[in-house]
Amino acid sequence: MTSRLDALKQLSTVVADTGDLDAIRRYKPQDATTNPSLILKAFELPEYQPLIDRELDAIKSRGETPAEAVDTLSVAMGSEISGLVPGRVSTEVAARLSFDREASIRKAHQLIEAYDKRGVGRDRVLIKLASTWEGIRAAEQLEREGIQCNLTLLFSDAQAQACFDAGVFLISPFVGRVTDWYKKETGKDYSADEDPGVRFVRGVCERVGQGGYNTVVMGASFRNTGQVLALAGCPRLTISPALLEELDGVDGDVEGKIATASPQEQKVTALTEPEFRWGHNRDAMAVDKLADGIRRFDEDQGKLERLIAERL
Repeated sequence: MTSRLDALKQLSTVVADTGDLDAIRRYKPQDATTNPSLILKAFELPEYQPLIDRELDAIKSRGETPAEAVDTLSVAMGSEISGLVPGRVSTEVAARLSFDREASIRKAHQLIEAYDKRGVGRDRVLIKLASTWEGIRAAEQLEREGIQCNLTLLFSDAQAQACFDAGVFLISPFVGRVTDWYKKETGKDYSADEDPGVRFVRGVCERVGQGGYNTVVMGASFRNTGQVLALAGCPRLTISPALLEELDGVDGDVEGKIATASPQEQKVTALTEPEFRWGHNRDAMAVDKLADGIRRFDEDQGKLERLIAERL
């Protein structure tokens, strides 16, 4: 009998939402990711200690700042992971640059160059940016240069449409954080099919089909396997090791849940900046969760910088 994880892989490309090398080896995802939150966890994993010690020695000899050291460690971890996955490694531009288009572009160039020096080509890397107006515009420029991007912290239809308009390679609409907000507001527990996060991501998938866009949708931020299975058929799903283990431990079939939408005859006009900002602002959940997500990512970046400073 096939495990639910293997059955899910027949419908969606599975991405590991972790930097844990053992988990990546065990569950054999197509892609993986790095970010400050995952690097913080890596500091606690014995298998990463030789890499961290080696990189910190080099960082110290070069006189890098803690902020620069975060990028160095991200690329070092991403390079290690790239040897274990056949696809891409997403690497994050610092959240504090989320409202600075030019700085985001410069940082993306630095990350791609750092990967190249380690023998990992840009075709194996996705630059991860927050789905702010500035982040989307940075991604638009990078895509023109052949640097493909993963737009994260996506909570609204306006964010999704702006990414489609910009020709972004991949977007990561969040499931669990959307549902968290609605559960807090309503006090209600939702079934999988009624789950607000699931319904949001299904809607994004349908918009891709209706618009005939090439953007890949990757559901992210899952709280349980019910949410994962309710999005079977979404092009990609990024899943934590705990949920991968749960899916791998249960046998059974998995049914596709994403409806195929026919392209509309008339193309949607690209959103202007005022239209984007107004459309996003009308969604209270999206406004709250985007701001909260950027703050949380930056908090982890700060914790990591302080940890690196102590180690140095």
